[in-house]
Amino acid sequence: MTHTRRIIVIGAGICGLSAAIWLRRAGHDVTLIDKDGPGAGASYGNAGLLAEWGIVPISGPGIAWTGLKYMVSRDAPLSLQYSQMARLAPWLVQFLRNSGDARTREISAALSHLLNDSVDQHRALTRGTRAERWIASSDFGWAYADRAAYQADAYTWELRRIAGYVPEVIEGPAVQEIEPMLGPSTSCLVRLKGHGHITNPGAYMADLAQVLTDEGGTLRRAEMRDVTMQDGRITQVLTDQGALPCDAAVLAAGIWSEPLARKLGVRVPLVAERGFHLEFKNPSQKPNMPLMMTKGKFAVNPMEQGLRCAGMVELGGTSPRITRGPLALLRRNVAKMFPDLTYDSVEEWMGYRPSTPDALPLIGQMGASGVFAAFGHQHIGLTGGPKTGRWVADMIGGRGNANLEAFDANRFE
Repeated sequence: MTHTRRIIVIGAGICGLSAAIWLRRAGHDVTLIDKDGPGAGASYGNAGLLAEWGIVPISGPGIAWTGLKYMVSRDAPLSLQYSQMARLAPWLVQFLRNSGDARTREISAALSHLLNDSVDQHRALTRGTRAERWIASSDFGWAYADRAAYQADAYTWELRRIAGYVPEVIEGPAVQEIEPMLGPSTSCLVRLKGHGHITNPGAYMADLAQVLTDEGGTLRRAEMRDVTMQDGRITQVLTDQGALPCDAAVLAAGIWSEPLARKLGVRVPLVAERGFHLEFKNPSQKPNMPLMMTKGKFAVNPMEQGLRCAGMVELGGTSPRITRGPLALLRRNVAKMFPDLTYDSVEEWMGYRPSTPDALPLIGQMGASGVFAAFGHQHIGLTGGPKTGRWVADMIGGRGNANLEAFDANRFE
């Protein structure tokens, strides 16, 4: 029989919502807090992909040279906020240390362990609830200019094949027969069958929050300010709405987890990978399946509320000011790839994806504090969130897990 414990979950994105729901289902007294409400950050603005294949870190062999080329190009999908360089420099040094072939393969294997059953994990989380309607089964495609461009990605595809993802390569007129939205500039389509996506991430998060309350959990709009510790373990979460007593806590606040972890005396090298999307309302075209446009490095997802094109990486800070350059580049790339696309209006969005220098999230107890990390997922938060939440719930309940050493929350100490 499960011993009921009072658990505070900090952060109502996909990781926090998943942890809270699984903890509640295990019989615990769960309160989920967030300063902005459920799904207000990256869990809202993501590309909506359940990217089981997203197992190749950007810190792979050759990234140093590629990064230098990006820095001198106005059309590069990766950029830096130079005003943040003093803070970014130590992180970048660690990032480059993780770029060798052997280390890249280790990271890829760890990511595969987290992501390989994402669609099933989302379905298990939502089965029989209002939230399951937002999960769609779909194939996924990579649009290449030609076979040579696909072959230039051989290293990435080797790692995916090791993980069990063997693609179908389609060429010539068959590309447009399968995906009419793709123009003549795409003559090679690489497809993986049997994947999935979320058709409205914002609505999905709202429904998951409702699932939690329907099942007896509590949702509060409150901001964590500090914690109370006794004999090295958490006993209270102090918020702007008052103190919340607890036996354990889950820290799943995305990029905001870093200053909160600091209050526990835990050092976390976390930087903001600022991501962007354009969502075209009432578009004249939608693809038959979600796509990755490899030329411009952006994802395309047909959603209930329009066509979402998401991508670009700007390493920097958490200023709410939107940098216009990445959005302008995304607009140019969309126009190049889909010249016939028309629409009524477009939503612009920028958010912060919490990124570690080894591309792996932090999952597990931070020291012996009773606080469990569930953050740092970079651009795979939606994909890995439900499994992360389940792992953390199991840890708090004292149940065994597979080897999670790669995600050790204390590995940067």
